[in-house]
Amino acid sequence: MVCLLPFWALADDTDLSKGSVKGKVITEDNKPAENVSIALKGTKYGTVTDDDGEFQFRAPVGTYTLVISNLGYKSQEIEISIKEGQVTNLQTLTIHKDANSLSGVSISGIKTNKFNTKKSEDVAKMPLNNLENPQVYTTVSRELLQEQAIFSADNAIQNAPGITKLWTATSRAGDGGSYFTLRGFSVQTLLRNGLSGNVTTSIDAANLEKLEVIKGPSGTLYGSSLVSFGGLINRITKKPFDGTAGEISYSGGSYDLNRVSVDYNTPLDTAKKALFRINSAYTNSGSFQDNGSAKSFVFDPSFSYRVNDRLTLSFDAEISHAVVTTPPIFYFGSTIAALGVTSADKLSIDYRRSYQNNDLFETSDNANFFAEADYKISDNWKSQTAISTTSSSSGGYQPFFYLLAGNSSIARDVWNVVGKANTLQIQQNFIGDFRIGGLRNRIVAGLDFLNQSENITFSNPSGGSDAFDVVNTRGAIPTYNNFNKSKVDSLFANTSLSNFYSHNNTYTTSAYVSDVLNVTDNLLAMASLRIDNYNARPITDPNSNTTTQGMNQTTLSPKFGLVYQLVKNRVSLFGNYMNGFVHPGYATFYDASAASGLTNRLAKTEQANQWESGVKVDLFDGKLSSTVSYYDISVTNILVSDPFHANASLQNGTQYSKGIEAEVIANPLNGFNIVAGYSHNKSLDNGLRPETAGPANSANVWLSYVLTHGGAKGLGIGFGGNYASNNVVINDSYYGVFTLPSYTIFNTGVFYNKERFRLAFNVNNLTNKEYWIGYTTVDPQMLRQIIGTVTFKF
Repeated sequence: MVCLLPFWALADDTDLSKGSVKGKVITEDNKPAENVSIALKGTKYGTVTDDDGEFQFRAPVGTYTLVISNLGYKSQEIEISIKEGQVTNLQTLTIHKDANSLSGVSISGIKTNKFNTKKSEDVAKMPLNNLENPQVYTTVSRELLQEQAIFSADNAIQNAPGITKLWTATSRAGDGGSYFTLRGFSVQTLLRNGLSGNVTTSIDAANLEKLEVIKGPSGTLYGSSLVSFGGLINRITKKPFDGTAGEISYSGGSYDLNRVSVDYNTPLDTAKKALFRINSAYTNSGSFQDNGSAKSFVFDPSFSYRVNDRLTLSFDAEISHAVVTTPPIFYFGSTIAALGVTSADKLSIDYRRSYQNNDLFETSDNANFFAEADYKISDNWKSQTAISTTSSSSGGYQPFFYLLAGNSSIARDVWNVVGKANTLQIQQNFIGDFRIGGLRNRIVAGLDFLNQSENITFSNPSGGSDAFDVVNTRGAIPTYNNFNKSKVDSLFANTSLSNFYSHNNTYTTSAYVSDVLNVTDNLLAMASLRIDNYNARPITDPNSNTTTQGMNQTTLSPKFGLVYQLVKNRVSLFGNYMNGFVHPGYATFYDASAASGLTNRLAKTEQANQWESGVKVDLFDGKLSSTVSYYDISVTNILVSDPFHANASLQNGTQYSKGIEAEVIANPLNGFNIVAGYSHNKSLDNGLRPETAGPANSANVWLSYVLTHGGAKGLGIGFGGNYASNNVVINDSYYGVFTLPSYTIFNTGVFYNKERFRLAFNVNNLTNKEYWIGYTTVDPQMLRQIIGTVTFKF
């Protein structure tokens, strides 16, 4: 990080022929406006506002035009005079939203770090500046996704260090969304605006404002059901505002990609108390393989109503329908020794063959609804009441493929997966900002209720053991097209089916409190605690007519953090202790006093404890933002097989995950922006790297340059890519070791952004690289894809 510093020139603040300009910027609703560009027109002098909306900078004596601008707001110009050795105090300035722009256009003489987000209201469940937060998180902005022609939240994570994709979405109810590995642990995108918001297919980014990857075991504020020990992924959605604006985009590209999206916002009354926004998209695409298709439609309306100066009501919905052929995912049907190869690039499977027909598809439907009431109790306290319901259902055939001994054939199998999954979450937060004995306290105290239920049936005509058929992987395959809906329908109709059920109904009731205390102006301490009661209802299996044993378990989850701002609002040293937990349920243990020698009892919660320390910086008026950290996660109470007693378990298993992460978001030159990250992770489970830990090393980078002056203003180019080291997806003393090779993927794009239109041309996987991801599997990934986009703004 130190090597980057010479690229920024520091202003000479000792020059006596200069004066100062200071002031404060607020929004229309009287809130501090952070990260607003303040610049002297035609000069290099200026700055950006801090978290309190305040600014101050020095400049030579003279008369100037001061330009105030920010994305999504109308630019303002003010004539000012700067006098030698004096401070020109502009008091309070108000900026107004641009009624004719959804995203805003900010072209000024000041450098703008457009991909940097300084504050989050969701990570700590209270408004907190990144430099004040002892937890590490990465924010992926909408502007970055637009430059990269990314249409799904699933692919947005390529811009966050420490997380990589494990598994492509299968679109089945319950767990059909994509899987990722974060700090060595698998995780899904299950949260939206801090609440449950599962979408069990590839998640469209039509209504995505930004994506937050929140790192480390976060059980204290988020519980256990929607997160993992590595962290969580939180989608922040677009909100309605008090202007009329819209845009329509069309994207077309390789593999029959066709996409139309709409974003429209308008007030519904003259007083602009009722605000309405619609985000919607239809996507139809083929596959880089010989067969495969995906059709999806999303409709995401949002509405807010300001009842009075204290109360605002918000309502949102996410409704989606998808018809998708399951992408080929290859499992292992033999030991690695019998297979004969130990790496994906040595397999005989044809990268461009899907080994299935287009009509073996899964239909996925999601209907998610959200409501929130924000009430200002006083100048120091506010109440936030939120309700979230999600419903996902699916039905259809899902092919499975198994790599067989000898590496020359695969077994093709098929399941019919039908069912639904639902969640209901109700959350009440009281958020305060007040002083006790002169010390500032920022506190959130909350109650949380979460109900999750699932009723899914998996049907297989072969009882889960025999395949549909076995075919060669190369050359002529006479029965290649037999794997189609007609023949599968016939098989299911004329063969007895074995049904497996996934039924559950759980209730989690929690209370939590978190306080951030300013011990001094530069030293902050965070202390948090959650009490969590988990109740799983008994479920009867219709296959065996047996009923599971219900469970009730209460857990405490603490969190502590320290932040010392070495340079106020510029450099922070931080450290944290964080806890996460999982309820493994009932297990069979050895009991010498029992007649059978075995007893069934409720296992203790698995516990993950993280220690982390690092540094966060925000330098040169926001032009350089960086986080570097080292973390150490230890998991205890893992259930493992009892080596001395058959059919029994012990609860003494452990897992460790340690690593370093570094992220830089920079704006070294006017119009030039950089996003870069690196992660190294070392995970051990019983002496071996876990099969879901992903690559040990990963890196991401995106370089963007846009012309900010002249006749070609708005013309830009972006280039970047991702690196992942070898990924061990089978690592077992019985099955052996199998590796997915390391890969480096390059992406690029050219765009031209104007007030009324935007044109873009992107190429993903520029070198047409063959590469694989996996979750104890081998999943071929997209080859080179060319995408063109035209957007009309109104």
